Amino acid sequence: MTKRVLALLLSLVAVSLTTAWQAYAASVTNKGDTAIVLTIVEGGNRVDLALDAGASDTICPTGCFITLSNGDRLGLEGGETIEIKNGAATIK
Repeated sequence: MTKRVLALLLSLVAVSLTTAWQAYAASVTNKGDTAIVLTIVEGGNRVDLALDAGASDTICPTGCFITLSNGDRLGLEGGETIEIKNGAATIK
């Protein structure tokens, strides 16, 4: 019984941490008609993120810089909602 209670508690903690991470992360949506590639630099690590038309993703839980395909660079703290359409970003 103790093992079951411990497993349940660990599951609840994992769900809480995942939910908390997503609450502070930025959300990015490609509102355009074609796929885009964003370059994300977070904590010194660089990653290219491809988003198909209409796709969304959660990024930058601790803040980051993103570079759009047109060369624009945005600094994010986390928690923002970014919509990208025709190469232009709108931050909400």
